[in-house]
Amino acid sequence: MTDANGSTEHLPGRNRRRFPGISSRAYEHPADRSALVALRKLSGFDTAFKALSGLLPERSLRLLFLSDSVRVDDDQFAHLYAMLRDACYILDLEKVPPMYVTQDPKPNAMCIGMDEPIIVVTTGLIELLDEEEMRAVIGHEVGHALSGHSVYRTILLFLTGLAAKVAWIPLGSVAIMAVVTALREWFRKSELSADRAGLLVGQDLRASMRGLMKIAGGNHLHEMNVDAFLKQADEYEAAGDLRDSVLKILNVLPRSHPFTTVRAAELRKWAASRDYQRIMDGHYDRREDDKEASVYESFRQSASHYSETVRTSKDPLMGLLRDLGDGAGDLGGKLRDRFTGRQGGREAGGSTGSAAS
Repeated sequence: MTDANGSTEHLPGRNRRRFPGISSRAYEHPADRSALVALRKLSGFDTAFKALSGLLPERSLRLLFLSDSVRVDDDQFAHLYAMLRDACYILDLEKVPPMYVTQDPKPNAMCIGMDEPIIVVTTGLIELLDEEEMRAVIGHEVGHALSGHSVYRTILLFLTGLAAKVAWIPLGSVAIMAVVTALREWFRKSELSADRAGLLVGQDLRASMRGLMKIAGGNHLHEMNVDAFLKQADEYEAAGDLRDSVLKILNVLPRSHPFTTVRAAELRKWAASRDYQRIMDGHYDRREDDKEASVYESFRQSASHYSETVRTSKDPLMGLLRDLGDGAGDLGGKLRDRFTGRQGGREAGGSTGSAAS
């Protein structure tokens, strides 16, 4: 493992498991993995994106961070540099990406770049998180780099800006926003993948949970509780009727990241899974086998994941889809009941008759 200066020092600060040769497929969310495998298999994909990179302001971004942010290295933010090298060592990412700290009170981090990934963290994030929480975040960003997410994140940023510039043209931004919406849906799943990478690096689930909780509620740990925070995710999933299900979809559409409670619940679920335990035991997909990865198998796993999500979800819309899948009759009645909160002619709360106006 080397950085831009060829240095090979700094190994993990404590005894953490390392994953030599690990493929990003080992930790990627099924929807993220199927999209990436399919894209990597497309003939001419690399050529097309290299051509597109000429239109993107990547050089400008690199110069901007170099000129107006602080580069992380042995002399500046050395503790972050040690965490970065630690994360790359654990995930076996040979080349350490450049990393910058930028002045911004809003807690944030990102991994961008077409040719080579760049990691950027804000001062707001550094001031918010403790060392182990920050380690998980840096592992999250290194996970993005290993998966190649930085390419698509850069395209997403570019297209979002382009849509705003051509918004005045009739229908000018419609096609662009359709692509942006699709990219956002994919990127939300990629964030779940990167959360898993952060856990593999930090190997401390409660630190990952604390970090997400702080991003949601600020640096007030004495006022917050991880179990209560996770309970919010359960309440959010099961809340309301079909109207609320539609509102959830509309609320999340403009976002590049899933909601924090949802991320915490998803990470907790994965940490308790057999897949996570197998990785920790040293049984995982290897990078050397990436070229042999089957697009069909990846889509099958993705379809299986969504089927399981529908089967186990408490969301009213997912419940309706289950009913339809089971051949339930009286679709009109079920739609009416789910939209109004009625169950079998009764209000969800158990009362009968019409509500007082």
